[in-house]
Amino acid sequence: MRHFESTNSIHILPLILRKILRVLFLLDCSPRCCDSVALSRLLQTPQKLPCRAFRTDARKVHTAPARALFRLRPLPILLATGGGYAGYRQYEKHRERELERLGLEVPPKLAGHWEVALYKSVPTRLLSRAWGRLNQVELPHWLRRPVYSLYIWTFGVNMKEAAVEDLHHYRNLSEFFRRKLKPQARPVCDLHSVISPSDGKILNFGQVKNCEVEQVKGVTYSLESFLGPRTCTDEPPFPPAASCDSFKQQLVTRAGNELYHCVIYLAPGDYHCFHSPTDWTVSHRRHFPGSLMSVNPGMARWIKELFCHNERVVLTGDWKHGFFSLTAVGATNVGSIRIYFDRNLHTNSPRYSKGSYNDFSFVTHANKEGIPMRKGEHLGEFNLGSTIVLIFEAPKDFNFKLKPGQKIRFGEALGSL
Repeated sequence: MRHFESTNSIHILPLILRKILRVLFLLDCSPRCCDSVALSRLLQTPQKLPCRAFRTDARKVHTAPARALFRLRPLPILLATGGGYAGYRQYEKHRERELERLGLEVPPKLAGHWEVALYKSVPTRLLSRAWGRLNQVELPHWLRRPVYSLYIWTFGVNMKEAAVEDLHHYRNLSEFFRRKLKPQARPVCDLHSVISPSDGKILNFGQVKNCEVEQVKGVTYSLESFLGPRTCTDEPPFPPAASCDSFKQQLVTRAGNELYHCVIYLAPGDYHCFHSPTDWTVSHRRHFPGSLMSVNPGMARWIKELFCHNERVVLTGDWKHGFFSLTAVGATNVGSIRIYFDRNLHTNSPRYSKGSYNDFSFVTHANKEGIPMRKGEHLGEFNLGSTIVLIFEAPKDFNFKLKPGQKIRFGEALGSL
């Protein structure tokens, strides 16, 4: 038979509750008699509680005081909640993939304002600048093949298309990311009026309706927020649009035309340069400093107006059917967007603040038309995968030669009349 003894009392909790009731009673019935002594004694009680001990036969076991049992440890709690949230997100993605495999439509679940604000609080611009510095570090000759081979294996890069297949040729990661292709690797389609400006995956395409553009199916962003106020090369900016439709009408310059869009996502393993999608003239550049959130298809389904939050470079001009624009959208570790004919462009620079934009006109007194671009001509490059958005004016009989989600390569047809 076991004997149980306590040095003071094993009923710690009832004693504490009894003292609380006593203090509350004094406070309620006679406030004048209540002073800080009772409260101080109550607060000091847990500190003065000795360790409890109980005996089982001849063995004496000591236990910690009650306050030690309720001590919070922030790191384990943070790891547990973070791991639980990450596990839940992975489960949601797995369920969406299973529904897509069965041919069922998955309704998008948009992030809340607090989730977007939390994501934007991450210093992605600083991290991207650090990543850019790291990419410029020259690798030792013996380390280049292992590092590049790991990247090739991870993202499925086809080095047989590269102009230089020898991995030792690329001195750093930046040169490897911006590798050129063999001339015959991407033949340009001459039969269609608009071609793909880059390798990538088609996220969405179609006609712009109600001044809203779909980044993926069911998730939209504002056309005016994305492009900014309409400007003209020779005249002052247009007055603010009174409604969404009037802003759309400012872009459509010819009667009977409609506004179309196409979104192409460049994965890290894709060819990182982009080219002119048609014959057109670039007259204006607008740079939006912003966040550098991930733009992969999963994030595009989760964050509304993702492209409006991120840093981007908008090139606008005209083609044979009217208005034409190409926008290069930055992403995490892709703060560097380069336009070959624009030496004044400096993206992800600390001198620019979020929420603003800066304009530059290519129309001058010496060049009153702008920068002419031929279909397939080199236009710019990313340092890693990102997104290209085309928004252009065309007649109503313009047809896309695409399917949502399909892989496409630079030079292949996007659509034609």
